[in-house]
Amino acid sequence: MRILRIPSFVVILSLIAVWSCNKTSKSTAPPVAVVAMRIEPKTLPADVEYIGVAESSHIVEIRARVEGVLQSIHYQEGGRVNQGDLMFVIDPRPLNAAVEKAKSAVENQKAILWNANQVKGRMLPLYQQNAVSQHDLDNAISNQLSAEASLQSAQADLYQAELNLSFASIEAPVSGFASQATYREGALISPGERGLLTTLYVVDPIWVNFSVADRDRLEWRNEIEKKWLKWPEKMNFKVEAILSDGTIFPTEGVIDFTNPAIEQSTGTMLFRAVFSNPNRLLFPGQFVRVILKGATHPNAIFVPQTAVIQSNQGPSVFVIEQGKAQRKLVVLGNWFQDYWIVHEGLKEGDLVIAQGVNKVQNGSPVIIQEVMSGVIK
Repeated sequence: MRILRIPSFVVILSLIAVWSCNKTSKSTAPPVAVVAMRIEPKTLPADVEYIGVAESSHIVEIRARVEGVLQSIHYQEGGRVNQGDLMFVIDPRPLNAAVEKAKSAVENQKAILWNANQVKGRMLPLYQQNAVSQHDLDNAISNQLSAEASLQSAQADLYQAELNLSFASIEAPVSGFASQATYREGALISPGERGLLTTLYVVDPIWVNFSVADRDRLEWRNEIEKKWLKWPEKMNFKVEAILSDGTIFPTEGVIDFTNPAIEQSTGTMLFRAVFSNPNRLLFPGQFVRVILKGATHPNAIFVPQTAVIQSNQGPSVFVIEQGKAQRKLVVLGNWFQDYWIVHEGLKEGDLVIAQGVNKVQNGSPVIIQEVMSGVIK
C-alpha cells in the first residue's frame, strides 16, 4: 500500500484558509437589535422615606393640688374633653370651712386696725399739746402699722383658702382626649407623686417623630456640595404621611424640630413633623411612613434600571457610538421610579442601550429598533 504524502506547505495554506474563514465570519456577525434611550437631563424630585411614630403634641398630667376625698368624675374615660370642661370634683366642704375661717380672721384684723387708727387719731392732737409723750405716740403708730400688716396677712390667707377651694373643681386646661381615671369616687387624694388623676392628650395638631441615620446626612451633604442634590431653603420640606393601609394622610406636615444631637446608641438624629389632625386619623403611638418632599436632583441624568450592568469593576452601561456598543463605567446615585440616577460617566445626547444589554459585548455592532424616552410619572 502506497502512502500519499501531502506537502507541508499545503497543510499550512489550508490552516490559514480555515483561520481566515473563521475571522471573516466573526467580523461579519450580524448586528444585535436593541432598544436605546437618548440622555436628556431633567430636574427630578429627591423624595426620601422614613418610618415615623405619632405622638401627642401636648400631654397634660391632670393632678390634684389639694388634699381631699374624690367626690365625683365628670368626663367619659377615653373620650374627648374641651378646654374648661369639668373633669373631677374633690369634696369642697373642708375647703369651704377654711374659707369661712379665713374670712373671719380678715374681719377681726379689720377691727383691730380700726381701733389702732382711732388710737393714733386721738394721740396726735394730744402730742401736739404736750399732753402725751413721744413714746405714747410711737406706740400708737406701731400698733397701727402692725394691725395693717396683720390684715394683709389675713387677706393673703383668705386668698389661699379661696384658691384651694377653686382647686376642688378640676377642669380641662386644653382640649384633647383623656385617659382612664387613676382613682374612683371615695378615694383620698393627696397632691404630689400620688396625685395623678388622669392624662390628657392633644391630637390636633399631632407630632410624627422619625430618625435620620447619620450616614444619610453625610451623603446629603456630599451630594449638595457636588450640586447633585438641592434642598429647599431653611429645610422647608413638605412632609407626607402614609398610613398602614397605604392611604395618604389628607394633610401635609412641616418639620418643626430637629434634635441638635445624635443618639449614640443608634447613630441617628431625631426629626419631628407636625400635622393638622382634625379628623383624628392619627393617634399617639401609631406607625406611619414619612416622605420628605421638596429636595430635587437638578439637571439629573438617568437611565432605566435594565440598562445598568453590575460587575467587579463597578456599574456600567453600553453607549452606542458609530453603530457599536461601547461599555462605560458610571457613578450611580439613587433610584427614581424605574430609573437609576447617574452622577458621572454620561452626558447629554448619549445614546444608551436600555434593553438588550445581555445580548451585546464591548464593540458589538448593534441596530436600534426603537429609541425610547425617559417618561417620568
